[in-house]
Amino acid sequence: MTGQSLKALSEANFEDNEISINVGGFKKKMRSNTLLRFPETRLGKLLSCHSKESILELCDDYDDTKNEFYFDRNPELFPYVLHFYNTGKLHVMGELCVFSFSQEIEYWGINEFFIDSCCSYSYHGRKMEPDQEKWEEQSDQESTTSSFDEILAFYNDASKFDKQPFGNIRRQLWLALDNPGYSVLSRIFSVLSIVVVLGSIVTMCLNSLPDFQIVDSNGTPEEDPRFEIVEHFGIAWFTFELVARFAVAPDFLKFFKHALNLIDLMSILPFYITLIVNLVVESSPTLANLGRVAQVLRLMRIFRILKLARHSTGLRSLGATLKYSYREVGLLLLYLSVGISIFSVVAYTIEKEENEGLATIPACWWWATVSMTTVGYGDVVPGSTAGKLTASACILAGILVVVLPITLIFNKFSHFYRRQKQLESAMRSCDFGDGMKEVPSVNLRDYYAYKVKSLMASLTNMSRSTPSELSLNDSLH
Repeated sequence: MTGQSLKALSEANFEDNEISINVGGFKKKMRSNTLLRFPETRLGKLLSCHSKESILELCDDYDDTKNEFYFDRNPELFPYVLHFYNTGKLHVMGELCVFSFSQEIEYWGINEFFIDSCCSYSYHGRKMEPDQEKWEEQSDQESTTSSFDEILAFYNDASKFDKQPFGNIRRQLWLALDNPGYSVLSRIFSVLSIVVVLGSIVTMCLNSLPDFQIVDSNGTPEEDPRFEIVEHFGIAWFTFELVARFAVAPDFLKFFKHALNLIDLMSILPFYITLIVNLVVESSPTLANLGRVAQVLRLMRIFRILKLARHSTGLRSLGATLKYSYREVGLLLLYLSVGISIFSVVAYTIEKEENEGLATIPACWWWATVSMTTVGYGDVVPGSTAGKLTASACILAGILVVVLPITLIFNKFSHFYRRQKQLESAMRSCDFGDGMKEVPSVNLRDYYAYKVKSLMASLTNMSRSTPSELSLNDSLH
């Protein structure tokens, strides 16, 4: 660095000189008197340097012929720095991660206190509460990633039939049995399955009515023969359905890892276990107590209604919502537990001497649970004025506690319902008439790009932008 340039630089506070700033290729000439307004910043300290070594401690390179300072930093953020020097107010770059933005302004020597009021609340809120955003982003990434994974798994399973005997025929049967709405055959099969499931549930409910109950000469209740015929037909259909799906499955080892196939299995197991128990009891009267096990197993037939999930987009979306909303559900249970614990102890303290129904804390737990969930059986109620005020506070707190997480869960349900519809549309649009040639609805390059985007989304926050960016751009151009 020449003595003349150093002298000119040291006298910048007396002359209106311009220096050239190059930040990652973004060049800008700035007046010295503008930089000297903030002498504690990195650019302000440059004007007090008297040697090239001291200059290079503050910048990455220096061209003494052009009097240009080079900085290897983010060029997209530097306009915000320029705006700060021109106005004295710093605005937040919404497209950048809040912690990366904090590191950048720390490098330039700009204090967070200079952040303008329009951005301060959002900036500090994002900086102090990153976990909630991380939860939401992770949930969205998991759900969207699962969409790609499910479609890829679907085409991967379909491609396995190409190497199997009668592959095309088995593939068409598999699509018809596992994908309702794929073809006319699958729609007919789906309707028959729904009718059998509903018929089985209806007959089980009707069998509990006194008008349809039959008692033999020994006083033992027996099932109505008409309902028994319907039950046996339903079991035969469910067994055929499960065996047929297993026979045409692309991978026998993974068949029962699918939740819907496990539901199909559990819908018929109680019948066969009951049949075996009855045979054992008849052959050995000493094991008569096993008959009670058979009665309990018969009640498990109600779980057959879960078979409708295979034919209902809403039920599958509900299952996915519960799967990816475990944090919200956990928070809901935590809030309820805290509220129940507090109000039950308060109610016990107030009512223990005057109300036998609230004489113990466990009894108060039941009362607080019923009150906070706004069920209100009315079997136990406080009698004193203080107890009624406590009950009012318990009910109001319960409404607030239940409503807050429900909104998040409902939004996720809407998201998963739309996603499930898109998945079904993608699966129904495929054509495997001549075997697997390509994956029409999923591009592996796009899938890889999404994975990279998900990785970048965990490092940067691109979901927010500040209203002040428009005024910032206007001031820079």
